[in-house]
Amino acid sequence: MGTWGAGNFDSDTAADHLAALTDRLVTEVTEAMAGDPVELEPDEYRGVTVPCNLELLLVLARQGWVGVILPPPEVIRAWQQTFLAVWERTIDGLEPDPAYKDERRAVLDGTFEQLAAASAAAK
Repeated sequence: MGTWGAGNFDSDTAADHLAALTDRLVTEVTEAMAGDPVELEPDEYRGVTVPCNLELLLVLARQGWVGVILPPPEVIRAWQQTFLAVWERTIDGLEPDPAYKDERRAVLDGTFEQLAAASAAAK
């Protein structure tokens, strides 16, 4: 086992743990994107958890720890297109406040964009 520092994430075991954790998050998003689009609607479980998983991946990536493995930027951008197409098609049916709708759309788009940029920088 290799250890390169005193930090909690400064060892091969920690890197393996992070790789497994990020893989789980990526797998959940991948499965959601390949599943029934209804599950991605804004008021459905995966419509809420997909952006959460993306944000968690971004937080982990920004730490610079060994073991955080992001999908390629083109995969993230394909997810973005899929997710936002469902969001745009269904959000008005929930009758959101227009300001919330605009702000939420910007947050969702920004989350995908930031994760794609982090992935590109990691390559």
